[in-house]
Amino acid sequence: MNVGFISLGCSKNLIDTEIIIGKFKNNDYKIVNNPEEADIIVVNTCGFIESAKQEAIDTIFEMLEYKKQRCKYLVVTGCLVQRYYDDLVKALPEVDLFIRIDEYKDFWDKIDSIVVDNKTEITKFNKVTKVSQIEQIPLLEQDEFENRVITTGKNYAYLKIGEGCSNMCTYCAIPYIRGKFVSRKIEDVVIEAKVLAKQGIKELIVIAQDTTKYGVDIYGKSMLTEVLREVSKIEGIEWIRFLYSYPEGITDELINEVKTNKKICKYFDIPIQHISDSVLKGMNRKTSKKDIENLIKKIRKEIPNITLRTSLIVGFPGETKEQFEELALFTKQAKFDKLGAFMYSKEDGTPAARMKNQIHGNTKKSRFNKIMSIQKEISKQKLENKIGTVTKVLVENISFDGKFLIGRTSQDVPEIDGLVYIKNFENPQKLLNEFVDVKIVSVEDYDLVGEIV
Repeated sequence: MNVGFISLGCSKNLIDTEIIIGKFKNNDYKIVNNPEEADIIVVNTCGFIESAKQEAIDTIFEMLEYKKQRCKYLVVTGCLVQRYYDDLVKALPEVDLFIRIDEYKDFWDKIDSIVVDNKTEITKFNKVTKVSQIEQIPLLEQDEFENRVITTGKNYAYLKIGEGCSNMCTYCAIPYIRGKFVSRKIEDVVIEAKVLAKQGIKELIVIAQDTTKYGVDIYGKSMLTEVLREVSKIEGIEWIRFLYSYPEGITDELINEVKTNKKICKYFDIPIQHISDSVLKGMNRKTSKKDIENLIKKIRKEIPNITLRTSLIVGFPGETKEQFEELALFTKQAKFDKLGAFMYSKEDGTPAARMKNQIHGNTKKSRFNKIMSIQKEISKQKLENKIGTVTKVLVENISFDGKFLIGRTSQDVPEIDGLVYIKNFENPQKLLNEFVDVKIVSVEDYDLVGEIV
């Protein structure tokens, strides 16, 4: 039978999808990219914020249309299912099987229940409303990580070092969906990284909901620096980056490792969310404006060529005009290399959803636009400063018209940051998936244009 997959949401969810693909492949199913050719369609959903939930529902309805053709079974899994299982089962009886995240250990038995026995086994699941009711979701087995099918191409892969989150930010639903933070053992992470290196992967992107919390539950302290150091010893891996490092967890030791380790990209992704101390307190963040400003200064002093990325939330309940203007001024002054902003999303069951003084949608939109307008000018200036410089680029694609090679620098995260378009080249097929030195000659929006040196 043919199986098609759709993975929504974050890179952490994508790894779950790759593991599920591996399960089907190991059971002799044929993997297809076109849903019109699929006998089974699996949708791995996101349920993080309202827009993600809507995208998931829209995708499910779109895939249900294929059941009128060839598709026999539609399977839906992931964060949305974990969060709204009962509601989904009642609302979408056309879906053959819903699988929660905490049922992944029984994933194949449930697939057999519809494909072999042609029936759906639905386990009653009471909707969880308190974090204290959520059991820690166990990590998948080591062989499941090692047997996953990489879907991100030949050059890079995500490396998940932990699951869940224990930070309990008041706006965030992740602890209600994925449970408390649980780490993988260092030796298991290293084994998987070696498997990926043998497959030809050149770049590893280390991820968890908060990578700085890695190892605390197992070893009693953060072991992010140690796991990065061990992975960097693997032959064939040339770039290593880690994402989602909360400011309070970034130590001098970690900064020094990024500074001195030649394989680690000079890149910090630090989601600060806001800069007003009162808003940070309302968010239950474990840091302050002074802490954040001092951290930025320290990192830039120690690593002058560092790329700093952050994410911000505008329109958090009770955010005053003055607090927003404080955030806007900080954005101008901090001059992050990369910045993503989000409008606060009221999520069921979270403390922030019960807060008074919820901000009107138009106000949130206006504040979002202002932050992004400020950042657009900053990004433009920072990119223009690169004109005339020479940088190392990993070539990953060729433009449709064949006029450009397309690649990334070590300062660009796939699917998130900008690209480098390379012109005036020879033998493009030989350059694919290789590193080349490129001189930057111009800027186009958030991308760079260059020529091979």
